[in-house]
Amino acid sequence: MQLGMIGLGRMGANMVRRLQKNGHQCVVYDRSAESVKQFAGEGAAGSASLDDFVRKLQKPRAVWLMVPAGVVDATLRELAAKLERGDIVIDGGNSYYIDDIRRAKELAAKGLHYVDVGTSGGVWGLERGYCQMIGGETGIVRHLDPIFKTLAPGRGNLDRTPGREKAGGTAEEGYLHCGPSGAGHFVKMVHNGIEYGLMAAYAEGLNILKHANAGKTRRETDAETTPLRNPEHYQYDFNLADIAEVWRRGSVVASWLLDLTAISLLEQPTLERFSGRVSDSGEGRWTILAAIESTAPAPVLTASLFQRFTSRGEGDFAAKVLSAMRYQFGGHIEKAAGH
Repeated sequence: MQLGMIGLGRMGANMVRRLQKNGHQCVVYDRSAESVKQFAGEGAAGSASLDDFVRKLQKPRAVWLMVPAGVVDATLRELAAKLERGDIVIDGGNSYYIDDIRRAKELAAKGLHYVDVGTSGGVWGLERGYCQMIGGETGIVRHLDPIFKTLAPGRGNLDRTPGREKAGGTAEEGYLHCGPSGAGHFVKMVHNGIEYGLMAAYAEGLNILKHANAGKTRRETDAETTPLRNPEHYQYDFNLADIAEVWRRGSVVASWLLDLTAISLLEQPTLERFSGRVSDSGEGRWTILAAIESTAPAPVLTASLFQRFTSRGEGDFAAKVLSAMRYQFGGHIEKAAGH
């Protein structure tokens, strides 16, 4: 098939490469003329402007947006004015599913089709493929199947889920039509909320292992320091890179996230390259909002989101209030950091 790609960032760029490597033709556009030039050199049809981009696409046009969620609406407004009835717009970024519902209605009024695709795979997608969670009209999704199938990882060497051979469908290929507009991004939203929780669990567990040598550190004996009652119980200096590696081999907690953690710990045992400031791009928040509105308890995912807020200093003032109260009711003087 032919596909137009707007946005040649880390994921959009590798998606174009994966498609072209497997016989599809790509027309590309990005605000960076240098990026467009680079892909023209790799066999894509480069576009100098959106008008040029639309002209180079065959009807019915299929345009994939791989841009930040915050600029999708602006991009759609500009793009939709240049498209024609029957054309298809695919949003493969991390948009809020409620926005998808609205956009699909707005574009339908103009005779345009809208497909939302939650895409997971990150910078490894070129090699491994992209897991895709898709929302939109059944006929349109079916029309785009060659694109989804090429981008997906396929069955690979994973063992089949017992009984899956009777179930059929595309799920074990790594892509799935989840339902109508918004369904793809809803599933991806929850996927990312789960990801927050998994990441937090690994991080907290490894941190406990890192502190397993607490009994070797001398602690002051005063009213401000909780005593370590049995320092002889905490005399371990664990090699975290080796622990992450052994967990990868036959452990029930093995996962791709653990694979990536093992890589980082082997490269940098103390992770000195990182400050510990963890961003959240929206999906975790939206997952918790959906949980609240649908009364689905999600204490682990909620805690993992709040942990990210804390990592960025968002809890500093609350900590100061606690310190101020301790001073007022007990005259407790803060200890310097690190003590």
